[in-house]
Amino acid sequence: MSEADNSRPSRIALLGVPIEIGASQPGPLMGPDALRTAGIARLLEQLAFRVDDHGNLEIPAVVADGPAPANTKFYDEVKTWTRTLSERAYWLAHSGAIPIFMGGDHSLSMGSINGVARYWQEKGRPLFALWVDAHADYNTPATTITGNMHGMSAAFLCGEPGLDDLLGGLPRASIPPDQLDLIGTRSVDPLERKLLRQRNVSIADMRQIDEFGVAVLTRRVIERVRAKNGVLHVSFDVDFLDPEVAPGVGTTVPGGATYREAHLIMELLHDSGLVRSLDIVELNPFLDERGRTARVAVELIGSLFGLQITDRQTPSNAMLPEMGE
Repeated sequence: MSEADNSRPSRIALLGVPIEIGASQPGPLMGPDALRTAGIARLLEQLAFRVDDHGNLEIPAVVADGPAPANTKFYDEVKTWTRTLSERAYWLAHSGAIPIFMGGDHSLSMGSINGVARYWQEKGRPLFALWVDAHADYNTPATTITGNMHGMSAAFLCGEPGLDDLLGGLPRASIPPDQLDLIGTRSVDPLERKLLRQRNVSIADMRQIDEFGVAVLTRRVIERVRAKNGVLHVSFDVDFLDPEVAPGVGTTVPGGATYREAHLIMELLHDSGLVRSLDIVELNPFLDERGRTARVAVELIGSLFGLQITDRQTPSNAMLPEMGE
């Protein structure tokens, strides 16, 4: 049994995934190196992890092995990335380290989560995915307005039809829609919304965040994962944050989460001990302000892996202070 099965791992594997063809604007391919420049490895090492940086993923020559589905821009390129990354993600998960996939646009999740899910399915534990994103990314070729494949990654993860040959002969390790949780959602296409309702996908949109707060909503996800003896993959799109906090993304949507709300989500996820893999996607240094968004992203990753402002007990162990303390 690997260390990933019975305790919180002490190793982290960084992998850059410089893909941008799934998105509408150039620039996300620079995301992995921006995260490195912002000190992601150094911060994780300060948190007592052993960090192995596996560099940036390279793909073989793109080959068209059949007609592309309609409404899928750069299908053959995304297909090549997905197949290559799925295999790499599977072996990184198999190593016992926590893989962090540094993007790159959100189409990378079609490969990263498929590989991780394949590993956990072999271990007999369900993988849940927390989609921290302004967008639902639950389009299919039949529902998409733009044809941009970064908007299809969650649907592909849940086994929706339309991209059935994307992995070729590799295993497709889909998860049921009830193991996907969206949080921070505020931009959904009309047919995509209909599909989400049909599948009964759990959505904590910005109104719910305003009404109930991120702590209640995040704990709800944690409880569902724990009840099934599951593990959690966090797919974090920096456009979840309000553009005032994180301007360096290509698809900014006003009304996003605050800096503090995002840190609280990450701190609660760390306290749960359930996170075993992470995507950090859609960072576009070309649109950033002097590295500001990259620094925020690294700080949030720090909170996910144990960085605390004070040396305090976790909420599960601590009693609320009396008034006046």
